[in-house]
Amino acid sequence: MTSEIALTFADWLVIAIYFVFILGIGYYLKQFTQSDEDFFLAGRKNSSWVAGLAFLSANMGALELLGMAGNTVKYGMFVSHFYWIGAIPAMLFLAIYMMPFYYSSKIKSVPGYLKLRFDEKTRVLNAISFAVMTLLVAGINLYAMALILHTFLGWGWALSMWISAVTVMVYVTMSGLMSAIFTEIVQFFLIWFGLFLVVVLGIVDIGSIGEIMSRVPESYESLWATAGSASANEMMVSWGGIALGLGFVLSFGYWTTDFLVVQRAFSASDLRSARMTPVIASFFKMALPFIVVLGGFVALFLMNEPGSGFELLREADGKINYDSALPQLIKYYYPHGLIGLGVTALLAGFMAGQAGNISAFNTVWTYDIYQAVIKPDASSKHLLWMGRVATVAAILLSVVTAYWARSMPTIMDYMQAIFSWVNAPLFATMVLGMFVTWITPNGAFWGLLLGMGSSLTLWLGVRFDFIAKSFITMSDSASSMAANFWRAWWAWLICFGLTIIISLFTKKRDENELVGLVKGLTEEKVEEDIPAYKRPGVWAVVSLVVLIILNIYFW
Repeated sequence: MTSEIALTFADWLVIAIYFVFILGIGYYLKQFTQSDEDFFLAGRKNSSWVAGLAFLSANMGALELLGMAGNTVKYGMFVSHFYWIGAIPAMLFLAIYMMPFYYSSKIKSVPGYLKLRFDEKTRVLNAISFAVMTLLVAGINLYAMALILHTFLGWGWALSMWISAVTVMVYVTMSGLMSAIFTEIVQFFLIWFGLFLVVVLGIVDIGSIGEIMSRVPESYESLWATAGSASANEMMVSWGGIALGLGFVLSFGYWTTDFLVVQRAFSASDLRSARMTPVIASFFKMALPFIVVLGGFVALFLMNEPGSGFELLREADGKINYDSALPQLIKYYYPHGLIGLGVTALLAGFMAGQAGNISAFNTVWTYDIYQAVIKPDASSKHLLWMGRVATVAAILLSVVTAYWARSMPTIMDYMQAIFSWVNAPLFATMVLGMFVTWITPNGAFWGLLLGMGSSLTLWLGVRFDFIAKSFITMSDSASSMAANFWRAWWAWLICFGLTIIISLFTKKRDENELVGLVKGLTEEKVEEDIPAYKRPGVWAVVSLVVLIILNIYFW
């Protein structure tokens, strides 16, 4: 197959309408962006459904679409773990247990909570590490957008990246989180409609889901049945790595502390809506494998079908580009006209992820680094200006990190490595801070710093071959993904343990200063006057039951 396809006028029209509409939203909402709270928190006016759809849409970037479809070709059904055990429990924990602390304290960012609970130095440490991580992840989304333009239009990498970057920069700069959220909602529906159809066409073409599954390797077909031994599955990870590394540390570290997604819940109009935000998103999150993972299986079937003519792209060095699986399916199945819709759906996903990262970066930079360290007396107008400057700077830096993302084997491996550096130890700090009153500021700071340092050291050791993967995973068989899971667990454990030890020997804060920030010192919200069908806890239980059923059915 060629690396490009000639688009018709109808295809170009669909793509053009999308870009004009997205930029138009940003321009229209600019008139409502008069203060820093409007720009960074969308005025705290959103309903639970608006915030919930934006919460998930911001997460549906390169990792969720290209990365997961490509990794299904490599790893099979195990990829569903990233959507189910690797997401749902953490999303529900955020909603029920952590959101009351976040939302009620009226903080503007996750590092802002660390300042209130611990001190300024812990806040700045997290802010800097989060800013760096966000730029790296933004580069992944930018690379993914460029991959689509390169695949379908044959444009050069540089041109593709700059067009993608400038589009996101324009509409986020105009109205910040407000435009990001409203465009994310539009992008949410585009993603579902534009990509679900390619899976349906694949099933119809092949015959049935059963026929697709009958042609994939046996080790690809289950979630847990082959997890007893690392050598029994393609991902080369055991249930311990899945449960501790992905299901606990990476999942909870991302969904409960990553400001990219938590920021959407902060924009809700009240605490109940903020708690419902991740609960609503959890149901859609569980359904995503029926598009992305099943799409990966369709690609795998076609690759092994003689005479199908379907193949994945290859890099100049001959390596298979697994991330091209979903774009190649769109090229393979969609007729002219629908190709424009498919390209637009993919671009919508990556722009949602990119806008999410950029809006999170400009908030943390402005409040937790610039205002905290450089200009404490900045006015609301000045902070609004700085947020727009930070947006432009972040886009330019993400162009640089996009080239690094392109050099990685898969964006999925790269993304999980990044999360293990920052989110894994941060989750330990957050859990101890929210649930243990005697954890000290110095314990939190040094535990977090050493936890992040240990994770980065282990990653560099494996990357440059002076630490064996098997040393981290404690097994003879080990993949890069397994190393990511286990490295996250060790980073969390190191941070957790050192934070406790250092806290035993350093000065504690007065409990009166921690009211509203730590469980046991915070008034519990009673929901007796709210009907059961509106309570976040009730819907969280329903979501958890659905998760258990899915895991049993696909065991």
